[in-house]
Amino acid sequence: MKKRCDAVFEGGGVRGIGLVGAVYQMERNGYTFENVAGSSAGAIIASLLAAGYTGEEIYDEMKRVNYFKFKEKHLLGYFGSVGKLLSILFRFGIYSADYFEQWLTELLSKKGVYTFGDLKCGSHTGHCKYKLQVTASDITDEELLVFPRDLHKFGIMAETYPIAKAVRMSMSIPIFYKPFILRDQSGKKHYIVDGGMLSNYPMWLLDEGTTEPQYPIIGFQFCDPKECSTLCKCSRINIIEYMRQLISTMMDARDKEYMARSKGDLQRSIQIPVHITVNGTDQKIRTTDFTITLEESQILFQNGVNAATEFLQRWNFDTWKQKYRLSEKNKTDR
Repeated sequence: MKKRCDAVFEGGGVRGIGLVGAVYQMERNGYTFENVAGSSAGAIIASLLAAGYTGEEIYDEMKRVNYFKFKEKHLLGYFGSVGKLLSILFRFGIYSADYFEQWLTELLSKKGVYTFGDLKCGSHTGHCKYKLQVTASDITDEELLVFPRDLHKFGIMAETYPIAKAVRMSMSIPIFYKPFILRDQSGKKHYIVDGGMLSNYPMWLLDEGTTEPQYPIIGFQFCDPKECSTLCKCSRINIIEYMRQLISTMMDARDKEYMARSKGDLQRSIQIPVHITVNGTDQKIRTTDFTITLEESQILFQNGVNAATEFLQRWNFDTWKQKYRLSEKNKTDR
């Protein structure tokens, strides 16, 4: 029996393979995805699901990807560390995301999907006019953007805007990728980067926590139980590690605050480990590990499968509603 659900996907670069594993296992257990949202890598997975791909199909495509091509260099990038520094200074990023956009455009086109107009819900209410929502960060106006909702701010019609461009903005990791530039109707330039900077796990996009959902809204999130102990042991860090931790902190802070205040979001989130074991050695897959091997990606995929399996063993939507929605409503009514 098919079981409908909405889904929200956390950003995480190449870790997105783990998201695919969890999706695959959910589908094997009868779940189908209605409305989806995500940030960065989560936006990629969400866009492909919205276009009609299955988890198995996405994994087949991922196995064919040469992730190193996602690090498409500008001319300056060919001049070593100095060139990369100059690229950051003059282009605000080391790599171009042109290849990524082309790759995603081709994948979506295989399902006959190009623009947000192709992903309109048959019948919609409120925020679910489109099956897909992705986040991006406008560093010019210092605000979070949600596409396609906020495209009108730039005089753009959502119906005709390419999905691949919106997802490109959502996955443009600061410093790593050159920002995408949008101009508003006054001609002002807006530099758009990774949505994860302001909301890397946007559960709130599909559920504001004030109503009783018709069907489950499942979150797909990465977890790293070793992170705290690892950071505590690092008494000295270099500039690269400092920048990595700075960006990581910015990307996670808003969502950690939201999760702390929300009721029941952790309980409806599939927690996918980012650590894998290869030949007896434990290693952590980082967001920008574009040299990931096929073996490593297979293990990360299996992490997602295992995480979804564990989640389904304890998940009960009626119990969740009773505890986190109906009981809260009863308290309010008293």
